[in-house]
Amino acid sequence: SVKGGSRISKAGNAYLRSALYMPALSAARHDENAREFRERLVARGKTKLQANVAIMRKYLTGLWTAYRQCQAFDSDKLFNFSEKKLEH
Repeated sequence: SVKGGSRISKAGNAYLRSALYMPALSAARHDENAREFRERLVARGKTKLQANVAIMRKYLTGLWTAYRQCQAFDSDKLFNFSEKKLEH
């Protein structure tokens, strides 16, 4: 490809990559925070696949943190945007 690699890196756990791919796509479509994060990454020049992988990573770290702290998962804690901070 002219823009570089067209697939997800094979480094890391293949089961986690396959388990998180479709939920990340769904989050980018239905979760407002993930959608804004993806749009910001694409606007900065990242490919859609790179943006989806970034969402996968954010959700993985967020889920792990929620599990370790015995708290409910909240995507508002994952995606910090300076614009949202200014509004509140």
